[in-house]
Amino acid sequence: MKSPSTEWRETIGADEDARFQRYGEQLVALQKAGHEKHGRGRALHRKQHLGLRAKLEVLDNLPAHARHGLFAKPATYDAQIRLSNGSGERGVPDRKPEVRGFAIRVQGISGAGALGSPTNAQCFVLINQQTFAFPTVDEFMGVVVAAARGPVSILRQLMKRHGFFGGFKHARRLAQGLGKPFAGFARETFHSAAPIACGPYAVKVRLVPTSNGEVALPKPADWAGDVSARVAKGELRWDLQLQFFVDEATTPVENPTVLWPESEAPFVTVARLVAPQQDPRSPDGKKLEDEIESGKFDPWAALAEHRPLGEIMRARKTAYFVSQQERGAV
Repeated sequence: MKSPSTEWRETIGADEDARFQRYGEQLVALQKAGHEKHGRGRALHRKQHLGLRAKLEVLDNLPAHARHGLFAKPATYDAQIRLSNGSGERGVPDRKPEVRGFAIRVQGISGAGALGSPTNAQCFVLINQQTFAFPTVDEFMGVVVAAARGPVSILRQLMKRHGFFGGFKHARRLAQGLGKPFAGFARETFHSAAPIACGPYAVKVRLVPTSNGEVALPKPADWAGDVSARVAKGELRWDLQLQFFVDEATTPVENPTVLWPESEAPFVTVARLVAPQQDPRSPDGKKLEDEIESGKFDPWAALAEHRPLGEIMRARKTAYFVSQQERGAV
């Protein structure tokens, strides 16, 4: 096991601003096409399964390297949870393999923001994948744009970049990642996949379910119904954990495809997320769901001490903003 280190570095390309603006324009074009099919919504993570109210309880007696920003001292904050699919499609059946999103908006904080102005919220945007499938934004966007034209276009895009055999290899790896059985939002572990800052340190974030009931999984798959049934019977709880950068070879900041090994960089539990007993199907629950659907869950809606790190995260700053503008959330 290695000690947390502050010797991480970002590598920022001279052409990033222009590239990210171009990627933003591509996302908005996909988003507008989605408006025609599904109504106004996000470019990605368009299908919201459920919105929940919650509390985030920051723990006491944390190690010194974890006591920064939101985790500087014990406190309890109001929060909102948004559960979603990763794609730009809204009508995807729950049985279909998808990246799933678990976004948290912690409210009632006050401090310097990652975007330069004060912020009153800290967002954590998580997925049910430990790493990203693509090492660069360019490769990711190539597949996102191709996906809008269908699975064959994805394969063609991968073959164009990696050659005939390499394209099939990457396609198989992508399908294996998406095809992993999903245990439901109350039972699955979710990850930031890319790092954020924790004061002078760099960390990845993980959300681990702790005691979320033994309700049988729905057949056929109904992920909103599964969470609704559980939270109607009692509270749902997760541990929020941080994994710290130790060195560039073991825990690289700029390559989100690399799994940071727990044997060298163990996770530290810093907070507990609690969704209290509630009825998401009630009028109040539906009102909250609408508020969450129209709201912003953005990794750059963050304290400066938790600013996103790495190329994927830097590209998100442009992508999320232009997408929010397009759907009227800014």
